[in-house]
Amino acid sequence: MKQNKLINMMVSIRVVFCLFCGALAAAQDLNWNSYPAVSRFGDRRPNYPVREPAAVFQEKQSFHKPLSWRFPAPPAEEEPHFPPGFELKAPTAANSVSAVCGERSIRVVAKKDLLGIGKPVQAADLTLGGCTATWEDPEAQVLVFESELHDCGSQLLMSEDSFIYTFTLLHTPSPLGDSPIIRTADVTVSIQCHYQRKHDVSSGELKPTWTPFSVTKTSEENLYFSFRLMTDDWQFSRPSAQFVLGDTMKFEVSVKQFYHVPLRVFVDTCVATVVPNIDTVPRYTFLGNNGCLFDSQLTGSASRFLPRSQDDRLQFEVEAFRFQQDDSGVIYITCNLKATSAAAAVDATNKACSFSNGWREASGSHHSCTCCNTNCHLTGTGAQWEQETAVGPITVKERPL
Repeated sequence: MKQNKLINMMVSIRVVFCLFCGALAAAQDLNWNSYPAVSRFGDRRPNYPVREPAAVFQEKQSFHKPLSWRFPAPPAEEEPHFPPGFELKAPTAANSVSAVCGERSIRVVAKKDLLGIGKPVQAADLTLGGCTATWEDPEAQVLVFESELHDCGSQLLMSEDSFIYTFTLLHTPSPLGDSPIIRTADVTVSIQCHYQRKHDVSSGELKPTWTPFSVTKTSEENLYFSFRLMTDDWQFSRPSAQFVLGDTMKFEVSVKQFYHVPLRVFVDTCVATVVPNIDTVPRYTFLGNNGCLFDSQLTGSASRFLPRSQDDRLQFEVEAFRFQQDDSGVIYITCNLKATSAAAAVDATNKACSFSNGWREASGSHHSCTCCNTNCHLTGTGAQWEQETAVGPITVKERPL
């Protein structure tokens, strides 16, 4: 009984499905455009043409160009493309410092826009050999420095016909606000004042005068020391003060005797600093104790005094170095030079000692170096003449890899 009911139900479903298929086929055979359309706006269809929907085509996405890299390696960087006619703008000199050398003093005027970038520097960051600006002109936006020729860290160099006073205008930027950054660079400007040692006189009549003996004796006591960088062959003054780590800096000190008795020159002390002031830090005393060259003993370098060939001339070599926390690579070498009578003996206070498997003296008097590891006391041997002089700025760059 139940089986007959199930068969009748399936027959009824099949009949309904066939009727639905027949109605669908009849609807497809009709041309709907030939009959008026009925809408809620009226019983006739509108007079505008009905557009058939455009055929929609779908294309499978694919790579038209094969990849030039494979995972996990990164893709190659694309070459940069620049605008046509693009040129990197080269920096130009700011021309922001001027100086006037007087008979006894110097006046330096520096624009506050020292770097020429439209941003003024802080007055406290700009010094002339450690001296701050004398006054500031707010209207002209300049800083003015005034100094005597022997002040503000000046260095006196002498040639055959002139005296040269060298000053250094130094800009050391301080961090901006409470941040640790700076947006300006360290700047070192060397300023020189040249004065002739020999002057012409007029063609007028000259009357001879007697000069007292005391004045003549005093003029003979004026000695002229020289401290300079030399070329590798020791024949000329080195035209450049730039070195690379690993180079050897060659220094020569001398004293001009003129009418004086024969003299012997020594170097008592030498101090390296980043500014022309020996009382600043960082500071490295590589020569001291009355003529002991410590650098080779402290660092294992090849720094040394050369064997002395003349009493009035002394030469020594120092391997180039930089201060660890200073990126500029600029150093100043300030030494205390001394001259004694050439007839005086080389002793513990008048010597030139280098360390190489023991202490050795430049003129062969090695016994005078025995105190270099302790303290060389003054012995007071005869008259002495001393002068402090400096060389710099010296720039030591890192050697490129």
